Amino acid sequence: MKTGLGNRESGIGARVVMIARGLAMLAALAPLAGCSLLGGRKDVPTVYAPQPAVQADAGWPSVDWQLAIAAVQVARPVDSLRIAVRPTPQEMQVYKGAGWAQRPGEMLERSLLRVLEDSGKLPAVARAGTGVQADYRLVLDVRRFESDYAGAATPSAVIEVNATLLHAQDRDVVASRTFLQATPAAGTAVPEVVAAFERGLGTVTRDIAGWTLASGRAHGGARHD
Repeated sequence: MKTGLGNRESGIGARVVMIARGLAMLAALAPLAGCSLLGGRKDVPTVYAPQPAVQADAGWPSVDWQLAIAAVQVARPVDSLRIAVRPTPQEMQVYKGAGWAQRPGEMLERSLLRVLEDSGKLPAVARAGTGVQADYRLVLDVRRFESDYAGAATPSAVIEVNATLLHAQDRDVVASRTFLQATPAAGTAVPEVVAAFERGLGTVTRDIAGWTLASGRAHGGARHD
């Protein structure tokens, strides 16, 4: 009796071990299967990363002060990795199956930093909080970053940014201006809309950069007079 019971327990133990091994194998294969299914799904979004080619204007003034760009503020409806579209004035949607690689504020900040750095028009420009002893501080508020049909058959990439230049030492407002750029898309397809955003972002970046340098120089000159 004892021997039979022992064999029975051994058999049960063996089956438990086999079941455990089988579950472990399924668990190991599950991530691979998931990746395979994910790769074949049609609703996986296409991620877009606009790279505006912004050239510094030779007519921009050269200055002897340093600039810090504050963290860009973005209106809640467009502060997203989804690409916003406005089919009608009262309706806000997003493009299905498409998204941004960076949020609108990050795209604007990166583009502006790059053109100012490459321009050679000022000693230093950096994000606020990086340790640069800035003489001026640029505050940006992105109000709109959306594809807007505005009653037309094809949309325009609309970018609206309010820029405020502050004197870092006394916090006085040196200048403030709202930049609005509406760039028509070649068609309604998402890649065509993204191309319009890329062009519009380049235009807004160039306008803000030139305005910042000119405003800071005018303020500095007035202080020295």
